[in-house]
Amino acid sequence: MKILVTGGTGYIGSHTVVELQNAGHDVVVIDNLSNSNELSLQRVAEITGKKVDFYNIDIRDFNALDSLLNNHNFDCCIHFAGLKAVGESVQKPLEYYDNNVCGTVSLLRALNKHNCKNIIFSSSACVYGDPEFIPITEDCPKGKCTNPYGQTKSIIEEILKDLQKSDSNWNVVLLRYFNPIGAHQSGKIGEDPNGIPNNLMPYITQVAIGKRKELNVFGNDYDTHDGTGVRDYIHVIDLARGHVCALRAIENKCGFEVFNLGTGHGYSVLDVVHAFEKANGVKIPYVIKPRRAGDIAVCYADSKKAKEKLGWGAQFNLEDMCRDSWNWQKNNPNGYNGG
Repeated sequence: MKILVTGGTGYIGSHTVVELQNAGHDVVVIDNLSNSNELSLQRVAEITGKKVDFYNIDIRDFNALDSLLNNHNFDCCIHFAGLKAVGESVQKPLEYYDNNVCGTVSLLRALNKHNCKNIIFSSSACVYGDPEFIPITEDCPKGKCTNPYGQTKSIIEEILKDLQKSDSNWNVVLLRYFNPIGAHQSGKIGEDPNGIPNNLMPYITQVAIGKRKELNVFGNDYDTHDGTGVRDYIHVIDLARGHVCALRAIENKCGFEVFNLGTGHGYSVLDVVHAFEKANGVKIPYVIKPRRAGDIAVCYADSKKAKEKLGWGAQFNLEDMCRDSWNWQKNNPNGYNGG
């Protein structure tokens, strides 16, 4: 298939491009590079041996999208492009709604005009809010999102549901990610956050490399086995392969489908710290801080539906995720920006 990947220079996008190319698909990437680096695609080409067609396009620019779609006949769009920092979204809600929601509407208008009516959307488990039950199946009701980032994911899901309901020629797959960590085993591509990391693993690796003094652990009084928050951490390569598997649903004219992508195992913050130390022989100093507003105690997936319908399941364990994260960081101490 010929696939348009929006946000394909980012963390999950770049790993997905690798898996798409390895599966024999023809990939075109667009990105505005606002929170990613084009060098990731050079590294992707080194891994796969295939050049990646790239266009610097903002999805809010309908005319640029229209021109691109005039020149390419895409079978499907995999949509990653979006701002993604929870804390920043609280400070800059209008930017998040404009970029993520308005940008997606612009993209859908362009795809609709050019009769490319197949889309896989990069959603998030945060749409479940404080979940009604654990493990979380796709039947779990969507909850109240605690930040504008999560709200944008939930709103885009509703837009896509309404679009497919209005036109049955659309095939829509929502992939609700749990907590992606890890990196490609080559150490060539990985998570390269701007500024202070928002997510646990890049913070741990920056402490390990000496860029940060210690890890802040937010809350140790949750109702969990060690008091720290429990999440479902999934290797980014497993997540990337989930998108390749989701193309099967598109090919089978799925209509509208939702899939959780997680391992089904919950690990606490301190579980991850100790696993990282064991896998890599590196000590991670940490300090306990007060809970963050909006954080929940436990969140992990039931991904049986993805296994049954897509033939997908997570292959990597927590130790693999920790080892590959450290391999990326120690080989790229300043990310894609050298040295």
